[in-house]
This record gives sequence, C-alpha cells and structure tokens, in this order.
Amino acid sequence: MDKRIGVMIVDDSAFMRKTISDMVEASSELYVAGKARNGLDALEKIKRLKPDVVTLDIEMPKLDGLDTLRRMMEECPTPVMMISNGAESTLEAFDIGAVDFVVKEDLVKEVEGGKLINFHQRITAAANAKLPVSSVTSESKKEERQVELAKEKEAFRQKQKMSMIVIGSSTGGPAALQKILTRFPEDFPLPILIIQHMPPGFTKPLAERFNSLCHICVKEAEHNEKMEPGTAYVAPAGLQTAVQEIEGHYQIKLKISAPVETLYKPSVDVALLSIAPIVKDKLLAVILTGMGDDGLRGCKRVKQAGGTVLSESEETCIVYGMPKVVYEAGLADKQIPLYDVYDQMIDYL
Repeated sequence: MDKRIGVMIVDDSAFMRKTISDMVEASSELYVAGKARNGLDALEKIKRLKPDVVTLDIEMPKLDGLDTLRRMMEECPTPVMMISNGAESTLEAFDIGAVDFVVKEDLVKEVEGGKLINFHQRITAAANAKLPVSSVTSESKKEERQVELAKEKEAFRQKQKMSMIVIGSSTGGPAALQKILTRFPEDFPLPILIIQHMPPGFTKPLAERFNSLCHICVKEAEHNEKMEPGTAYVAPAGLQTAVQEIEGHYQIKLKISAPVETLYKPSVDVALLSIAPIVKDKLLAVILTGMGDDGLRGCKRVKQAGGTVLSESEETCIVYGMPKVVYEAGLADKQIPLYDVYDQMIDYL
C-alpha cells in the first residue's frame, strides 16, 4: 500500500496541471493521484480515487471551484488547498471548507526559483488537516446572539484586567478567527491585534469581511494608528506589525524589516516581542491553528513579562503546529478547543 500522500490536481489550465504535477512529483512523499480539468470531472474522480488532498482552481468551466468545493464537502469531504489569485473568492472558500490556499502567481515563482519546500510542507499539512465546519454567520444567528451580548457587556465593565489581546494564526486561521470575532460585543473594552499569515492583497479583504460580520469594528492596521477599544486590527501582509506606547496610548508601527529573523510577514513573534515589554502582565496572547512555530519566541517574552498565553488544542486545530510548540514549551496557561477560546479569553479579562 502506497504510504505517500495522494494529490488530486483540479485545474482547467493544462499548464497549471503540469506545473503542479511536477511540483508534487518532486517530493518522494507525494504522488499525483489524478488530474481533472473541471469540477464535474473532479467530483467523479475524487469519489473513485479517494485522494488525500485536492488542489482546486477557482475559475473553471462547467462547475467552478467554489461550487465544486460545496459539493465536495457534501458528497466526498476531502482536504482542499485552493489555487487562486482572488481574495474574495478565497475567503468564501474558507467559509465553505477549504483548509489552505496558494496564490497562483506565487506557485509559478516557486517553480521558477526551484524553491518547492514551502509547497511540499503546505500540501502535506493540508492532507493531514482536519476538515473545518462551515463558518458562515447568518443574520438569524447574529440576532440570536443579542441577548448573550447584552449579558456580557456588564461583565466586561466589572472584570477588565487586561489592556490588549493579540491573536496569532496561520493555516485554518480565517475560519477560526471568524468564530471568535463574531462573539465580541460592540463596546468591547480592549483593542485586539490579529496576526494572520497571508500573502499581500489578502489581509484587507479579510478585515472587510470580518467587519461585515462582527459587532466590533475590524480593519486592516495602518502605520501610526492609535489603537482603540472595541476594534480589531488585522496586521497587513508583506509588512511587520509592532506596537509602541506613546503618550499613554498604544500606537501601531508598520515596518518593512524585522528585528529578529523570521519567515513570516506579518510575524506573530515580531508583534509579541514588541508588545510584551510595554503591556506586560495586562497582555493576553492567543495562538490558534497554523503550521510552523511562529509565536514561540513571542510567547516566551509574554510569559517573562507576566502576561497570559492561551493555545488552541489539537482537537479543533486544522493544523496543530503553532499551538503545539507553544504548549509543549510550557508557555500556555491553558490549552483549549476553539469553541472555548472566546469564553476563556473573557475569563482572563
């Protein structure tokens, strides 16, 4: 029995099918389980060949990527990595059940540069990922939350001990973040900084999407912006986000380079290393699903400064990487499933 990871490639472009196929075959741990040029063809082959993971193009004839994904999640649930250039369609794919995505142009650049390790790591992580539950928040569900939110508002006023929340996430993060952020009431008394690994051009649409669903304000962070209570700031992709304390308030600083070596822009480590010394024991850091170890160095600094760290448990992580290293290093005050993260955060306020 083949123990390698079987990859189904779905793309209407013969060039992209060949490109992804070559990338897959370059790894001894992966193999091409099959190829399809449209969604209908893909659904039939996925049911028959049962691949471990599917790379899925968005724009295809007969049945496009999003409709294919919807039917897959209903008929033959399989981990999916979207191949896309569009932020809006990619974010919708996360709502439906995709676990990760790769920008098509970046994929071609990796091939041309001979740097395939990132793709191989991500496709492997996607194959081993747990399928997320759809995170679409309906208007009726938002209305059902009004009574709970009203009860929580008074509790916030009485309990507030923290000054800032920082949330770090990567693979599987958008869906996890949406589940948490939609629970905050409009007058939440703290600023929230979100460090989500994403390529340039995707963090602003992500913030806008969250803002349309949430009671609090959610926006992409801007340089020299004063952090306000009841606002969640999404760190922009392609830059490093730090925070300084100026005249008694916290101010966002966007930088091209980082004071520490890191693979990520934005980096959870960079943000926490700048914030922990100034917020100290009033900082709550939350590490959610994601591949790699970004956040480990930052959480060490948070604990040294007297702050609190929560990490998502393996039970609900799409990829149990970032939270795992934090927990195994003994840095997490608590390790909890996603559905308990919000309540635990409130307990620490």
